[in-house]
Amino acid sequence: MTTSALLLTVGFAGAVMLGVPFAFAIGIVVTLALVLANIEPAFLAQQIVAGSQSFSLLAIPLFMLAGELMTAGGLSQRLIDVASVLVRHRTGGLAMVAVLAGLVFSSISGSAPATTAAIGTILIPAMANAGYDKAFAAAIAVSAGVLGPLIPPSIAFVIWGTIAEQSISRLFLSGIVPGLAIAFGLLIVCYVHAKRHGVPKQPRAPWLEVRAAFANGKWALLSPLVVLGGIYGGIFTPTEAAGISCVYAVIIGMLVERKLTFGTLPEIALRAVRTSAIVTSIVAVSTGFGVLVAQEHIATGFAGWLAAHVHEKWIALAGLNIAFFLLAAVMDEIAIMVILGPMLIAIGSRFGVDPIHLGAIIVTNVSIGMAAPPIGYCLFIGMAISGLSLAKISRAIWPQIIVMLIVLFLTTYIPSFALIFQPK
Repeated sequence: MTTSALLLTVGFAGAVMLGVPFAFAIGIVVTLALVLANIEPAFLAQQIVAGSQSFSLLAIPLFMLAGELMTAGGLSQRLIDVASVLVRHRTGGLAMVAVLAGLVFSSISGSAPATTAAIGTILIPAMANAGYDKAFAAAIAVSAGVLGPLIPPSIAFVIWGTIAEQSISRLFLSGIVPGLAIAFGLLIVCYVHAKRHGVPKQPRAPWLEVRAAFANGKWALLSPLVVLGGIYGGIFTPTEAAGISCVYAVIIGMLVERKLTFGTLPEIALRAVRTSAIVTSIVAVSTGFGVLVAQEHIATGFAGWLAAHVHEKWIALAGLNIAFFLLAAVMDEIAIMVILGPMLIAIGSRFGVDPIHLGAIIVTNVSIGMAAPPIGYCLFIGMAISGLSLAKISRAIWPQIIVMLIVLFLTTYIPSFALIFQPK
């Protein structure tokens, strides 16, 4: 292994372990590798510009902004109200409300943190007051947020589609069944928890309340249909759909719900910028990293070694999932996708894995990582809302993690599980 290759692998790992932010760690090791290889360091600046100019990546800040606008504009509350009148009277009903609301909100925001924040702020206190263990309430809100990267439209699929140069619309379709399967599994967890702990049922919603909830929530429910119908109807691209979502959220928030004003828009936009800047900075600076990894043949070399020593496809996929799960416990999930993308693509190619199927496997892994202790993004949002420690939420979330791992197994070893909605 060359000095540059060692720097890109061992050096980067060391920088991350020392606590250097991912974007800075990548920039430092790439700059040092360029100096060692006698390549003009301006190459990194060129790659950062090139890496941030993809039209598809514009969907990331736009979907982040759409999620913020819909939360501030009251649409997330409308979704919760609709879910509540449908299932709150069942055993575990209020927890099920969190799952169903997360499922629908995911189809608007495309983001796990945004989904967790939108439903957790309202439902974690409500569940605690209704007799649920507060740690479980936080854990179910975090788990519902995990649906964000899987249910289309999805920021994670946008990033992977850009890295792997695959159809983002087809990747969106590959997340539907895994996302719905996780949601179904979480509903079972809600039922079992409430039954075991004797959580009292909520009163059934009278017909007038059901009718009012659907009447008031019609604009929130229409949003996913507008976005997804436009994408798959060929009216606009996923990136344009993100822009449409923002316009839709502003119009409804200002003219219908009347909770948005021109004065609140700058603050909302700033929150979206702060969140999306973390993701896009990693993606941009990783472009140079990826070029050097390709130049040093690190990805193809590892894939070749794996193919020479592992002859069974199922073993290679199992190893990939185990490695991804362990990395996601200590490393940013988006960074893993971007940095290891070339290697993952090379491994998939070596073992004949369909590129769209590989994307479903990777993004399902990413989704689990959002909730997996100790550094899943959604865990920290759940901590901030509930005021509980990481340890308490982590102990409560393992049944949900097991559900997600079962779905990951099905996604990995039954390709049709993820590819059933693919166009022929």
